[in-house]
Amino acid sequence: MSHHEAFVAPEGYRTQSSDTSYEAERMLIDAWRRMAPWEKARRMTELMAAVDALALVGIATRHPHATARERQLRLAALRLDRETMVRVFGWDPAVHGY
Repeated sequence: MSHHEAFVAPEGYRTQSSDTSYEAERMLIDAWRRMAPWEKARRMTELMAAVDALALVGIATRHPHATARERQLRLAALRLDRETMVRVFGWDPAVHGY
């Protein structure tokens, strides 16, 4: 079996993303399988921190005069349901926004 044949997608297979080749997806999945659990956890923690940083940039752009606390509340409102935001933080996303 040649290297190329090892990456032929099974009949009807669709990659998770339309702009990713089957070969690239297989390589990524194989890399995740070889990772130790602690390494996967570290990478996910780093990814979540990057997502938070990007979300906070968006919030700061939309609300340039918001305090640090308000930016954090808006970030939390992106993840938590309205009832929890009101009960725990006294912040109603329906009134104050995200």
